[in-house]
Amino acid sequence: MKYGEKAIKEAELELWENACPDRDYVIDISFPEFTCLCPRSGYPDFATIKITYVPDKKVVELKSLKLYLNGFRDQSISHEAVTNVIFDALKKNLGPRRLEVVGDFNARGNVKTVIRVTL
Repeated sequence: MKYGEKAIKEAELELWENACPDRDYVIDISFPEFTCLCPRSGYPDFATIKITYVPDKKVVELKSLKLYLNGFRDQSISHEAVTNVIFDALKKNLGPRRLEVVGDFNARGNVKTVIRVTL
């Protein structure tokens, strides 16, 4: 197993203390090279995952988030399911004041899908 594959396999979301918990501010994260597999065909699905949140006590460390998101590349999972799984993991771990996760999937077969989950 290559070191990158090992890092992805062992990935867990790492949290840091929020440096400014006394105020609301917005964190926008874009992950433009997201991939997973279509559960019906096995073909790869490509998307941009957009995460917007207002932190409370914790913020997510970006490298750990990158590795976590890369962990979906070999999983057979629908657009709706993967967007909700990511949302649930961030909601559970961060406990943010506000959270939105958008799965903006590339068109395939002349169909474009955007999944938006909000808190």
